[in-house]
Amino acid sequence: MGKSESLPISSLEIASCVECGSTKLIKDYERAEIICMNCGLVLHEKLMDDGPEWRAFDMEQMDKRSRVGSPITYTIHDKGLSTMIDWRNQDIFGKNLTPKRRAQIYRLRKWQRRIRVSDAKERNLAVALSELDRMASHLSLPRNVREVSAMIYRRAVDSRLIRGRSIEGVCAASLYAACRRCRIPRTLEEISGFAKVNKKEIGRSYRYIARKLNINIPPIDPVDYISRFVADLKLSGMVQKKSIEILRRAVTSGLTSGRGPMGLAAASIYIASLIFNEHRTQREIAETAKVTEVTVRNRYKELVEKLHIKIMI
Repeated sequence: MGKSESLPISSLEIASCVECGSTKLIKDYERAEIICMNCGLVLHEKLMDDGPEWRAFDMEQMDKRSRVGSPITYTIHDKGLSTMIDWRNQDIFGKNLTPKRRAQIYRLRKWQRRIRVSDAKERNLAVALSELDRMASHLSLPRNVREVSAMIYRRAVDSRLIRGRSIEGVCAASLYAACRRCRIPRTLEEISGFAKVNKKEIGRSYRYIARKLNINIPPIDPVDYISRFVADLKLSGMVQKKSIEILRRAVTSGLTSGRGPMGLAAASIYIASLIFNEHRTQREIAETAKVTEVTVRNRYKELVEKLHIKIMI
């Protein structure tokens, strides 16, 4: 295996091999090297380990040995950088505080809560970000979506786009925009079901902040809905794979233009379920996809006819 001189650039900047152009690189932590899997060239050596110098075998050991706090997060109005006074009335040795000390700590907690929110902007963020977290929890959204939605809302506040609009409406719009950007499909109906505003206001706020903040939102891909619908309908992985294949063929043939993505996803799942003998009625699929049976039937006929799919019923 060939070996190059230590490169003066950061290991994070290495995206491909300088010798063969391959992007298949591997980090050898025992030798502290980055190696090309194609030609074996050592692209970088003497890597620095940015992990802790201690080991932990359970969460209790990790909490005791860690010497840093939580990471910075945009989902808290102060980004998680402020301190917190523990709610337990105990000292560092676990002994209960005296009544005099307890009253003193109570006053400190009260003032701590007050100074964490010092002006109108922080009060707005404190209310809005807690509302964002509530909706995201109800919708079972992952952490990255929450961070992106909080970042979009912060940008809207900095650009003074909140004036004249409800906090709940802009929060819901930010969450919808984050779902679109992270390719996690959630419809306006689903978000409005857990928001304190209706679908129309969320859509209006979403279009407004997307235009003002120049947010590039990719179009909805019907494939993004497949895994969720298949799981709700308790269908097999083969049905999911076949549904995605049908949709890819439909995109190539230009059959998706002007069609609703949820209707296309529902029709492809219906076709795949018939092919693999895992029958689900059009009503079941339509209720899962939140579309009408007529939509499922029309998209089904189009896909079967245009893509020449043979179904044995």
